[in-house]
Amino acid sequence: MHFKTPRLSMLDLVAVREGGTVRQALDIAVQTAQKAEALGFARYWLAEHHNMPGIASSATSVLIGHIAGKTERIRVGSGGIMLPNHAPLVVAEAFGTLAELYPGRIDLGLGRAPGTDGPTMRALRRDRVETEQDFPADVAELQRLLGPAQEGARISATPGTNTNIPIWLLGSSLFSAQLAAMKGLPYAFASHFAPRFLHQAIELYRSMFRPSATLAKPYVMVGVPVVAAPTDEEAEFLATSTQQRVLGILTGQRGQLPAPVAGFMQQLGAREQAAINDFLAMSVVGGPEKVRAGFARIQETTEADELILVTDVYNPMLRLTSLEIAAQALS
Repeated sequence: MHFKTPRLSMLDLVAVREGGTVRQALDIAVQTAQKAEALGFARYWLAEHHNMPGIASSATSVLIGHIAGKTERIRVGSGGIMLPNHAPLVVAEAFGTLAELYPGRIDLGLGRAPGTDGPTMRALRRDRVETEQDFPADVAELQRLLGPAQEGARISATPGTNTNIPIWLLGSSLFSAQLAAMKGLPYAFASHFAPRFLHQAIELYRSMFRPSATLAKPYVMVGVPVVAAPTDEEAEFLATSTQQRVLGILTGQRGQLPAPVAGFMQQLGAREQAAINDFLAMSVVGGPEKVRAGFARIQETTEADELILVTDVYNPMLRLTSLEIAAQALS
């Protein structure tokens, strides 16, 4: 059975490595984006997270500009901007500026979660209280601010108006799937960390999809954690960095990206192992053959238009090798 070959993209959390600095993390992100561009990846997205010592992508739009300036063709965008943290006008002006600087290369992926904890959320937006209706209203406001100039509009975004930046909705539940379908927007599912509702969400999105001025038919992107290496054994060793990071997330001990540890999973109890495996249920770890089989399995069950890879490898050069092997597996 033959499935369509998805496009490949990359999501970067810009991990600060143990023993490394924020500046090094930012430089590694640039090198990785340049490699992804050379390999023909469609886009390079950066995630918004706050108050986390191991993640250097909190000023997401600033970093998008930096990476777009150091690359030539690849689309650069947010995966995603967390709308509860921002006024739509501020987002429209920042991304409008990026779109004027790098025309035809900027994506605006939007998320509904704050991407942080309560105290940090209050620090970002003071004491604003979110309701379920705020996200759809904010998305509509952004569409208006980035769309054609409207006569008599009291508020417009300069830059921003008429840049028509592609808006994507991101989610790990069914809410954003339905909203993306109703609005005729492309949809990205966060299966790189919350795979549970993946199949339900994309089925709902495709069945409810209404064509729009921006998109004629559904377009699905799926998040995939990938660690690829020349051999299965090396890949499994390198993947222990991700497993340690996930355990830290699950136990509320978020830190910097740790170096790999031989036999890490074997040292854990059954409950911890199960929790990490649930979190990483969509992961593809192995040598070239195993990676090819892993992608084929994902395509068989999702028929995704695009896979967006998350590759947390401690050694930056081995991370680039991982991307090479992943790209070859789909070629």
